[in-house]
Amino acid sequence: MRKLIYGMNRSLDGYIAAPGDDISWGVPSDELFQFWLDEELAIGLLMYGRKLWETMSSHWPTGDQQPDATPAQIEFARNWRDTPKVVFSSTIDKVDWNTRLFTGDAVPEITRLKAEDGAPMRVGGATLAAAAMRADLIDEYEIVTHPVLVGAGTPFFTALDSWVNLNLIETRTFSGGITLARYETRR
Repeated sequence: MRKLIYGMNRSLDGYIAAPGDDISWGVPSDELFQFWLDEELAIGLLMYGRKLWETMSSHWPTGDQQPDATPAQIEFARNWRDTPKVVFSSTIDKVDWNTRLFTGDAVPEITRLKAEDGAPMRVGGATLAAAAMRADLIDEYEIVTHPVLVGAGTPFFTALDSWVNLNLIETRTFSGGITLARYETRR
């Protein structure tokens, strides 16, 4: 059985994007970017909702060709292209870069993928992650908190039908006061 991880940058008040899908407050330092690269190198399957897919696919297919790309950004772009991806959406009709589109109910498909053998999977995007949370499919949460209050936007966590008990398994502080809290789901 594969592990399912949900992790993203978020503001101190709990948002992954400010109003208007603004994520400019969460631009990672080189140190934080290296952390995310190291995490992604261990992932065997990326799962995205439409919004995050559009954000990622607007930059990373050619991220290694940007004149100011750092070595970590170059490696991230190459890994992103090579890693298998599933996009869950009923509003787009085409995906590229080692990606397949799934237009049905996400929960049974994530459950099926999780039951396979293989490297861990990462779910990205608040709406898709919310469905996985409500179905008790997420095994680990990587919460990277930036010291900024944005006031509103897209929340990292959504309303749940029941409590999710967690065990803290790691904390880390990055430059600029950014913190990581990693939790595993207690079952």
